Amino acid sequence: MTYIDDDLPPHTVASVLESLGLSGPRHAPRVLVLFGSLRQESFSRYLAEECRRVLTAFGADVQVFQPHGLPVFDRTSDGHPQVQELRRLSAWSEAHVWVSPEQHGSMTAAFKNQIDWIPLSDGAVRPTQGRTLAVLQVSGGSQSFNAVNQLRVLGRWMRMVTIPNQSSVPKAWQEFDGGRMRSSEYRDRVVDVMEELFRFTILLRAHTEVLTTRYSEQKQLRAAGQLTKGLGVT
Repeated sequence: MTYIDDDLPPHTVASVLESLGLSGPRHAPRVLVLFGSLRQESFSRYLAEECRRVLTAFGADVQVFQPHGLPVFDRTSDGHPQVQELRRLSAWSEAHVWVSPEQHGSMTAAFKNQIDWIPLSDGAVRPTQGRTLAVLQVSGGSQSFNAVNQLRVLGRWMRMVTIPNQSSVPKAWQEFDGGRMRSSEYRDRVVDVMEELFRFTILLRAHTEVLTTRYSEQKQLRAAGQLTKGLGVT
């Protein structure tokens, strides 16, 4: 069997910067992978691991969050270790990969629960703003795009830069063997999506602060500064 890491294109941070004619940070892109199932043997987990393998082969630093034990979102369990770990990884990351099964025509509750625990802002830190994002889904039946379309909406809400390409793997039970993805056109699309995410992340990460600086937020900061001065606080 030909596995997904046997014939990957030779991408590196240096080669991408050179192809773009840019200079910029040369450290390994930091990528957080989230998947939407709690089963140990799940196809969304298998696909998440394939994404990790591809990105790692390109030279990325990849962390896959394990959602087991993450409490149901309740606004009161912020101190839970799994919540803290998820937020730490999101703040650490420069890019995300989201993989969800399609359940009843939508993303799973297990996936949405992870996003609900990541706030839009945490003090002065915005854990997802400006990060690049790739979206993928697996289906038990025919090919569908309901979940990835929902993930795109969610990515916009989280102020992320969602790349144009995406992957939808139908009849996922046919596409994996022993947890590894079989050689197929669906496998090729996964590589396409990961190399596009790798390139976009390298292109944008040096400019995230400039691209996400907003007039309204700067106005609020100025107002807060004037209020602080008025109160005699330094």
